[in-house]
Amino acid sequence: MAAGRAAPPGGSAAAAAVGRAAGLTGVELFVDNEIFAAVPAWWAAGAGARADGIPLRGPCGRLDHPAVRPGGRNERKISVNIDLSDKTAIVTGSTGGIGLAIAEGLARAGARVVIVGRSRDTVDAAVAKLKAAAQRGDPRGVVADVGTAAGCEALVAAAPDADILVNNLGIYGEKEFFAIDDANWEEIFQVNVMSGVRLSRHYAPGMRKRGWGRIQFISSESALNIPVEMVHYGASKAAMQAIARGLAKALAGSGVTVNSILPGPTRSEGAVEMMRRLAAERGVDVREMEAIFLRENRPSNVLGRFAEPEEVAAMSVYIASPQASATTGAALRVDGGTVESIA
Repeated sequence: MAAGRAAPPGGSAAAAAVGRAAGLTGVELFVDNEIFAAVPAWWAAGAGARADGIPLRGPCGRLDHPAVRPGGRNERKISVNIDLSDKTAIVTGSTGGIGLAIAEGLARAGARVVIVGRSRDTVDAAVAKLKAAAQRGDPRGVVADVGTAAGCEALVAAAPDADILVNNLGIYGEKEFFAIDDANWEEIFQVNVMSGVRLSRHYAPGMRKRGWGRIQFISSESALNIPVEMVHYGASKAAMQAIARGLAKALAGSGVTVNSILPGPTRSEGAVEMMRRLAAERGVDVREMEAIFLRENRPSNVLGRFAEPEEVAAMSVYIASPQASATTGAALRVDGGTVESIA
């Protein structure tokens, strides 16, 4: 594909917007009026799309179909712009990994991003990276451990309002079920679950009053495929999804959407470190260990590799956009096809 262009990956016009949303404010989608079914003109206008009179239609062809290549048969271009320039976004656990990738994607889309982490050094480094990547001077950082009630209060005091809240903070670790004591259960629920509960409870009323908002819970495919080596982690992620669904109902009709996003195995710093440790134990390199891990622990994975954090961030940026106004109460998978379900 030409630089700056994204072909539809096979799901919907929304999916095409996801394609490059983390890196671009404008995304081009190639459609062919012989293989796409028409949608109403208001959809095009509402999505910021430009069709030049050509009917817009949802993608149903393969990525390598000639019609979705620049210069292909009956090529038609529409531009879908994700513009968050008047929005403030708070992303917890955003000094690295998926959280930092989401923060960068939102900043590139124009949002004023608040980085949240426990260390001044890591927060400052993440803010500097955002300024360089998005060429914006307004990202800022808050040092707070939002895995605690006091940390949530500190964040709220430093950033009292938000239009977009991404509850990304989470911890995990392999531990055999019978070795997980009460303290382990309490810690994982305080960090993974209660952080999102406390922050959503604070920020959602302001969003509802303004008639617009986006709340996201970064869950995991482990919420559906409970891992035997991390039962407490899977349980905490399942709880996040239940909260997201219930909160979406509580905010019905308000203009505030609430969704959970389910990454699969993703090449975050924590996952890479775990693969490095396992690789050393088996005497293989890290990439080979990733393949072994998928075969042994996630054999249903269709992607055949670990996802990159930016690939998860692309979904988050789209769901934070005005174009995603009809998506709420959903569990959106970026799991590489790991979950054995067609729903």
